[in-house]
Amino acid sequence: MAGSEPVTSPDQRKPGGRKASRIGAVFTILVLLSMLIGNHTGRIEDIFLIVIAAGLALALVGDVVLRRNGLRS
Repeated sequence: MAGSEPVTSPDQRKPGGRKASRIGAVFTILVLLSMLIGNHTGRIEDIFLIVIAAGLALALVGDVVLRRNGLRS
């Protein structure tokens, strides 16, 4: 029979740096958006860069909201 310990993932036992993660996410968003200026001719690349940067920004905002509400440790 299993013990009474809750099942946790390794990242829950030893959390990483929150501030470093946020700075890295913002830096990545800025790098992705800076790639819009270039010598490419099509607009498909622009759409992908904007969608990926927006998705990362949405994840970053969602993480901040969840942490503020106490739903994540």
